[in-house]
Amino acid sequence: MRFPTSSRAAVVREFKAPVCIEEVPVPQELEPGTILTKIETCSICGTDVHLWQGSLALKVDLPVILGHEMVGRIVAMGAGTERDSVGQPLRVGDRITWTHTACGRCYFCTVAREPTLCQYSRKYMYERMDVAPYLLGGFSEYGYVLPDSGRVKVPDSVPNELASMASCAFRSVMNAFDVLGRIDPSNTVVVQGAGPLGLLATAVAKISGARRVVTLGAPEARLALARDFGADEVISIETTSQPERLDRVRALTDGRGADVVMEFTGHPAAFGEGLDLARRGGSYVVVGQLGQGTTTIAPSTIVAKNLRVLGSFSGQAKAYWKALQFVEKHQHEVPFHAMVTNRYTLDEVDTALTRMKNFEEIKPIIAL
Repeated sequence: MRFPTSSRAAVVREFKAPVCIEEVPVPQELEPGTILTKIETCSICGTDVHLWQGSLALKVDLPVILGHEMVGRIVAMGAGTERDSVGQPLRVGDRITWTHTACGRCYFCTVAREPTLCQYSRKYMYERMDVAPYLLGGFSEYGYVLPDSGRVKVPDSVPNELASMASCAFRSVMNAFDVLGRIDPSNTVVVQGAGPLGLLATAVAKISGARRVVTLGAPEARLALARDFGADEVISIETTSQPERLDRVRALTDGRGADVVMEFTGHPAAFGEGLDLARRGGSYVVVGQLGQGTTTIAPSTIVAKNLRVLGSFSGQAKAYWKALQFVEKHQHEVPFHAMVTNRYTLDEVDTALTRMKNFEEIKPIIAL
């Protein structure tokens, strides 16, 4: 079977410069384990903006195709791709999301069993688009699924915009809850951040049985949405000081502090505040800190309070599948669609990225 010879895609050739819409080659032969998809939707993540601006802590070798929260419909399948990563049958015409690769053979994949830390991983949006197989980014008409990538079939009842959100933002949240472990029905959970990840974490914490969920963030419209996602209390970081926020959380918890604090802000200063918000013996899960910023903390806080501080990075096929299952079950009680603020065409990528950079969007969509 032959395919179109090229795919229109949004290419970053220079940080902070306008994104170029270019014709990128489409591989004409599929190696075993690979899948070619027609990308239908790719939502925009804050990481996309950070890469475009050159502000990620990770090294990026340009040029790359931007975007990594994509849903594609299978148009061709290499040998050995009859099932997805959780055993569901696949065929041409099915919609899938897919993970960054994990080699399955390094120390982190086998001994540590942490495939997100794979030392030979290839990550979509971070791979050069001028070498085969070219199509390793989401803002593109076609997408290439590498042999070592997990792939998960999208349930028929889950629309593209929610499935694309599940492929990064929500899988990161689901992975964070796996890292945390069980939430006790007596727990107070504080969520730092009212962006996409914070909103999703608010919903998961509440539905997972937390007694009380408190969401910190801004602006007020985001906090109103957090209430719709299940927050029992919201605290504005625009109208309160850090000591006031700490006093508020302690007042809600009989002076102890939160049993669980989860950070989704991306702002380094939030880390020190999170340590203060957690009670003695509490847990602090840090997810949003992928930028280059630094902060100063008192390490004695961790020791004196006997805190469990946990980092959570990305997520593999399990987290993608759990996110899709959560959306499928709860999409009529949790207002996920309220997060989708606008839809843009491929030619409007610069506008969408700029609005995201200026905090004028929550979760915009590129429809291809």
